[in-house]
Amino acid sequence: MPRNDSSTSAPSQINLIAAGTTLEGTISTKDDIRISGRLKGTLNVEGKAIIAQEGQVEGDVHSTDADIAGTLKGQVHVKGRLVLKASAKIEGTIQTTRLIVEEGATIDGECRMGTLDKERADALKAAPKAPAPKPHQAAAQPKPAKQSSFSLLSGE
Repeated sequence: MPRNDSSTSAPSQINLIAAGTTLEGTISTKDDIRISGRLKGTLNVEGKAIIAQEGQVEGDVHSTDADIAGTLKGQVHVKGRLVLKASAKIEGTIQTTRLIVEEGATIDGECRMGTLDKERADALKAAPKAPAPKPHQAAAQPKPAKQSSFSLLSGE
């Protein structure tokens, strides 16, 4: 019997786009969503976006967290943790704070991790690129500050 106590918060829901279902357009939700079907459009999730192994997304994904086991072509913006399962196939740009990639996942595109404050990001963009030091000069040069972005290309 369900509780009808207004003092407890309602459990979060999981929206489901079932296998065999195709949607076109924008989906916005405050709760988690699992896509086992196909979405062509934009996905805005305040919770976790889950793209199942059979799921396909062609478009942009904006979420707090995400687990991807299926195929995604587009931009991925995750505020928290992005998990790419072994069966994941990503083609596009990834922006996330934390990234976990299982062996077998493929990424064809650009990946940026971490967060930069606007002032630091602008300074990095404006700084002229220095030529690479010659091998005998490498020991005399101080190490450059670590940047929080990198690019991944994966092929078979």
